[in-house]
Amino acid sequence: MSDAPRFGIWAAVHGSRASHHDPDEPDDASWTRNRALVLEAEALGFDSVLVAQHTANPYDDERDQLEAWTASAALAALTRRIEIIAAIKPGLYHPVVLAKMALQIEHVSEGRFALNLVNAWNKAEFERAGLPFPPHDDRYAYGQEWIGLVDRLMRGERVTHAGRHFQVEDYQLRPAGTFRPRPTIYLGGESEPARALAAERADVWFINGQPLDVVKALIADVARRPAANAPLRYGLSAFVIARETDAEAQAEHARLLALARRDEGLRNATRARTDAASVMFAKTDAAATQHVGTNGGTAAGLVGSYETVAARIRAFHDAGIDLFMLQFQPFEAEMRRFAKEILPRVR
Repeated sequence: MSDAPRFGIWAAVHGSRASHHDPDEPDDASWTRNRALVLEAEALGFDSVLVAQHTANPYDDERDQLEAWTASAALAALTRRIEIIAAIKPGLYHPVVLAKMALQIEHVSEGRFALNLVNAWNKAEFERAGLPFPPHDDRYAYGQEWIGLVDRLMRGERVTHAGRHFQVEDYQLRPAGTFRPRPTIYLGGESEPARALAAERADVWFINGQPLDVVKALIADVARRPAANAPLRYGLSAFVIARETDAEAQAEHARLLALARRDEGLRNATRARTDAASVMFAKTDAAATQHVGTNGGTAAGLVGSYETVAARIRAFHDAGIDLFMLQFQPFEAEMRRFAKEILPRVR
């Protein structure tokens, strides 16, 4: 873990994170907005951007959706310092093809690229395209073989592999190893197969936004396992609402909650397309009336005065969180507020 916490942002790949009915937030997933958002985040001092992967908008397929890997390649060429993390669902790409794409973006970015392995929860994304969508644990078994191949290929190894899902003979990719051994591997998911795979293959394990005691227990469970890429680091997703006082922040939280309730129809439609075995959705559905944002959102407790939020970030960092992957709404304005008020207090 680094001495100081790192901070990243979620790209606006499908528009708003808290509510699609906020008059202060454009429900805009365009390349133009995302380019400007990431360039500003880099200038403000943020360390990373996570570009989530969906082929169609997971909430409403009539709405725009940014494509993760082509956008990440473009961002690699436009930025100079910020880490670019592109999410990947193994069922959508053959490991040889994906490893080559990852190495190319790594080369364009001069060593600032990372991939975030996710297990996919949106059944419709696969089934409507005629692609297999196996049960939850079977997808992790597939992902284990998949990331094992991608890891070796990204290192530039000459690979021959005969497995359950893939047959690869005498394959080597170049250029490789120009800036470091390979791009960073992040892994998201909190199920038992996800935890095991994080210890086995990941450099960083992403945890969804949850209270500090829950996060401590999750880290303790994974930290006790032998890690292939030790020391394993940890990231946390969180939605931030920071104001001069705790009362002001809670009032803004209440406003966003009220707006989020207007999205109930969208949430119901998304829930119908969701794998019931997804741990993330089992948790967030239960908390939907109390929290805003995706991937746990405000459940991490980064709601309060500037001093309160800074203190909670320090507590999470002391517990082992290295990277905070943050959401805001309205995104640009609140991102600027965080950079002005919270970053100096923490750093």
